[in-house]
Amino acid sequence: MDLVHTLLAIWIIASLVFQNSSNVEGRYHYHRKPKTSHRGSSGSKSPVSSPDPQDPSSPTSPPSVPSDPYPNDPGNSSTNCVFDVRSYGAVGDGSNDDTEAFRQAWKEACAVESAVILAPEDYSFIITSTIFSGPCKPGLVFQVDGILMTPEGPDSWPKADSRKQWLVFYRLDQLTFTGKGTIEGNGQKWWELPCKPHRGPNGSTLSGPCDSPALIRFFMSSNLVVSGLRILNSPQFHMKFDGCEGVLIDKLSISSPKLSPNTDGIHIENTKAVGIYNSMISNGDDCISIGPGCSNVAIEGVTCGPSHGISIGSLGVHNSQACVSNITVRNAVIKESDNGLRIKTWQGGTGSVTGIAFENIQMDNVMNCIIIDQYYCLSKACLNETSAVHVNDISYRNIKGTYDVRRTPIHFACSDTVACTNIELSEVELFPQEGQLLEDPFCWNAYGNQETLTIPPIDCLRDGEPQNALEPSTYECN
Repeated sequence: MDLVHTLLAIWIIASLVFQNSSNVEGRYHYHRKPKTSHRGSSGSKSPVSSPDPQDPSSPTSPPSVPSDPYPNDPGNSSTNCVFDVRSYGAVGDGSNDDTEAFRQAWKEACAVESAVILAPEDYSFIITSTIFSGPCKPGLVFQVDGILMTPEGPDSWPKADSRKQWLVFYRLDQLTFTGKGTIEGNGQKWWELPCKPHRGPNGSTLSGPCDSPALIRFFMSSNLVVSGLRILNSPQFHMKFDGCEGVLIDKLSISSPKLSPNTDGIHIENTKAVGIYNSMISNGDDCISIGPGCSNVAIEGVTCGPSHGISIGSLGVHNSQACVSNITVRNAVIKESDNGLRIKTWQGGTGSVTGIAFENIQMDNVMNCIIIDQYYCLSKACLNETSAVHVNDISYRNIKGTYDVRRTPIHFACSDTVACTNIELSEVELFPQEGQLLEDPFCWNAYGNQETLTIPPIDCLRDGEPQNALEPSTYECN
């Protein structure tokens, strides 16, 4: 029995030692983040963030096109550390300048992982032109649930501020700009400037252009999410992405009047791996415009109109090189617009537009439903030149609806010296909104084929390849 008691005691001691060592190991792997300033939350004097699971994205490897839809609501995590701008002195009455409160909230939140800068609902905040720069800790959320607005018009714009941009997000990774609120651009007085080019009575236009601020700009940033917001009445472009990689745009509402000048909805340039989904855009210029240096862009579930449609370009201005590739637009609606699906380039440019797919597009009373214009020019002084951006591998599949009979619904005007090649048409059926069917689609130096007969019929597309086609290396992009 003594031997049995001895063995039992040894077993109990060993079990206790093993259990304690396991508890120590468990505590070792749990880290609480350091406490932040008491200003970090309106409800707690010392907010503490819980550890986050490992983020699957990494800025060291190029992101792929973000998928649709975004799987989580980035603004509703209970573990996020909230920096309410009211705690920094923001009044939110729609008349006081709250710029400094937003800058201070940004400064503190930028230093905390998974922080949330909150502009709460039921408040209207005015801020002046501001650059929110990084780098910041990953997972930063800028959440607008109330109203965020610009000063009202050029006379109220501080003289020291840039007149070319309002909110700029610069050198950031893993930023989310979201909320259920409104971004108000107060653009009316900017649109009325005498130097602003816009349509007047009887088709007249006033001279221009002149400086007006783009509302929101993302510059040299990666792994961005923009979702949920209403963005209204920008003085110029509503949203621009320049030099970015890995952009997800989802469930935005962008709106300005049909005749508001130069108010592109979403503009991207020198930006890669972009997904634009489930958004509604009505404005006075391009619904979505894609500039040089863009690739791997997916646009899906977007409704445009009134607008100038979805545009690739303009490209090649001032004899520049332009490279755009792998763009897909599908399951979209374009209505009451001056253009539908447009590719526009200047004479004298170089480079290429290639790998463009337009699929499942519904047109509703659109002029220029399908258009390639390699003679784009803002004046009558542009000359025909020997070089051009090469337009190649463009497909239009299941494009249906109605067009405005003032313009032919299909228009391929390609360069005299650099033909458009590999244009494919399938299930293109476009009928007049009212009046007689136009049976004269326009083609100039355009090569491709029809997988099915189009409505209206098109017989001007050339078969095969141009005899004077240059080597592919001629169009290669740096």
